[in-house]
Amino acid sequence: MKSARQEKILEIIEKYEIETQNQLMERLRAEGVKSTQATLSRDIRDLHLVKEQSPSGVYRYVTGVKDGYSDYDTRLRKIFRESVVSYAVAQNLLIIKTLPGLANAACSALDSMSIPSLIGSIAGDDTAFIAMKDNSSAEHFYREIANLL
Repeated sequence: MKSARQEKILEIIEKYEIETQNQLMERLRAEGVKSTQATLSRDIRDLHLVKEQSPSGVYRYVTGVKDGYSDYDTRLRKIFRESVVSYAVAQNLLIIKTLPGLANAACSALDSMSIPSLIGSIAGDDTAFIAMKDNSSAEHFYREIANLL
């Protein structure tokens, strides 16, 4: 079931300019594939999907490895740098504001960087909440974000 769903996701993003998880979920539903938002987020991560600007100017999901490009981590760091507008720290949380529609890409970039003190991330359209193990880890990572940007 998982592999069939993921295969369908790849077909959909190849055929349509999918900008959001909601659009992807609607297309899946139209194809007869039911999925929750949490499952879809895991699929996006597992498939290494990233957002890339299309010729029409919208940011859409594409596969993270294509045309022989295998430096996934570098590509995600670039996405993070290009999508973040501002960031702040509040105790053990980092709040990151991005360009519209790119919070998921920023979270995906962070989640893939193997940051030991990062517990998890939640993304909306243009805002991401990053949970760190403790306040000092959040403060340290807040300073490290400057290096990424």
